[in-house]
Amino acid sequence: MKTPTSNFQLLTSNFQLPASNFQASFTLIETLIAIFVFLLLFGGISAAIFNLYQTHTFQWQQSLAIAQAKRGVELMVKEIRGAREGENGAYPIEKAGDKEFIFYSDVDGDGKTEKVRYFLGEIQTETLVKECRSSQDYNGSCAVSFSDFLKGNLISAQLRISVQGDLNSPNEYVTIYIDGENFGSVCVTGCTQCPGNWEGVTTKNVLSLAQDGILNIVAEASCFNQNVESRCVHRACSDNEGNFSFKAKFELTITQEVQTPRLKRGVIKPVGSPPTYPQDQEKIIVITPYVRNAPPIFEYYDENGNKIEDYPARLNNTKLMKIFLVVNVDPKKPPVEYQLESFVELRNLKKE
Repeated sequence: MKTPTSNFQLLTSNFQLPASNFQASFTLIETLIAIFVFLLLFGGISAAIFNLYQTHTFQWQQSLAIAQAKRGVELMVKEIRGAREGENGAYPIEKAGDKEFIFYSDVDGDGKTEKVRYFLGEIQTETLVKECRSSQDYNGSCAVSFSDFLKGNLISAQLRISVQGDLNSPNEYVTIYIDGENFGSVCVTGCTQCPGNWEGVTTKNVLSLAQDGILNIVAEASCFNQNVESRCVHRACSDNEGNFSFKAKFELTITQEVQTPRLKRGVIKPVGSPPTYPQDQEKIIVITPYVRNAPPIFEYYDENGNKIEDYPARLNNTKLMKIFLVVNVDPKKPPVEYQLESFVELRNLKKE
């Protein structure tokens, strides 16, 4: 007879649980969340590294710019301190501007006095061209306007005028008005009828009128008797745009000093006998390219330490100068701008 215990053991030994089909895994939503978190962390770390690199690069550039500016100030102080009469007998100071200083000094130790210029900015020359035409049969006129050309301190402005058309008679010419002012007539003599090229070339100085940055120009054809061909500019010419009585071309050449962040030094050696300082022989180098001065670079003081504001007095009464530079590689980024200041006494201009 079998015991109950042995039957139980037999049953349990033959019983096996089915294998489980359940395995731990991520759902699609959990996977997307994990990817998003990873990308977020990766982007944040990358941005931090990039910003750190940019900051380090900027600080390094700023340090170089400051060191360069310091060397420039030291050079200016040394050369200005030794200002003296030019080889041509010129007074030691030629120009005493807020951001330009021209003087004479022996800067290379050769015993001869060079002409030295420290300035912020550069000279730019450009020519703007505009044309107009009149298709009227008589009493014709046309107009052009120049604007948005003023970028700095205007040094010169020349307007070259030329015309062509029915202009072969002394009574057939074109009168030019600039900002309402009569600037004379073109082609009163010497021009031909419908030549196909520009004639009557004349140049006008328009510096005073161009100071406001706008020039309005009107060209008017003469007409003494519209019924007589030789006494009125008629629509007798033609080109690929049609018939016309006259055409006018205006070429505005402007030279101006445009402020840039580059502080420069120009040196001219004396040549010839008697000595002269040819401007076209000026050798220019950049002292520092990151000057951001709104205030003056140069300030001038008399023998009593009083600041000289009046320009003529600066040339004759200056005994002490202040040099002030604001240096910043990129004004849009911190750290704040770096300021350099130095005073220099012009030893050869001291009161006896």
